[in-house]
Amino acid sequence: MLMVSNTSLQYGNVLAHCKDIFLKKMKDYGTAWRILRVSSITDQIFIKAQRIRSIEEKGMQKVPEGIDAEFTGIINYCIIALIQLEMGNESGIEMTEPEVLEHFQKHADTAKKLMEDKNHDYGEAWRDMRISSMTDLILMKILRIKQIEDNEGNTLVSEGIAANYYDMMNYAVFALIKMEND
Repeated sequence: MLMVSNTSLQYGNVLAHCKDIFLKKMKDYGTAWRILRVSSITDQIFIKAQRIRSIEEKGMQKVPEGIDAEFTGIINYCIIALIQLEMGNESGIEMTEPEVLEHFQKHADTAKKLMEDKNHDYGEAWRDMRISSMTDLILMKILRIKQIEDNEGNTLVSEGIAANYYDMMNYAVFALIKMEND
């Protein structure tokens, strides 16, 4: 039980950092991201995950921003995608900070609850995983989302788009926890 509460605390710390970055970017850019279609957000997450994989494989980078910033971006873009799925593009671009915070927290809480439930069942197996495997799983989830998007959101037996965004968020949080503690 001690490990679970440690994970919960670590998870909360990562999300607090992501929320801080999210709010600072909102002050810089407003809610311009509301113009994006969900498929465009999926592509943005793909770019970030592909950069992480490229750095992992090459063992070096030329742009100074590290992979920790990319994992943070994946988390925040997943929340943006979940907000867009929930609200759609029709409800206007401008949102107030309290509105954005309410949506951010709702999706962060849902992701954390999912993590706690899966952590219970899987016994924190993620702690023994490589960060590169988490990157690959994020990329796989992106490809799944793209296929579901291409199928106009229809699935036969699979989880929907939102479930994949929540899973990507959790893998990115796990990667950041591992980077901080390894």
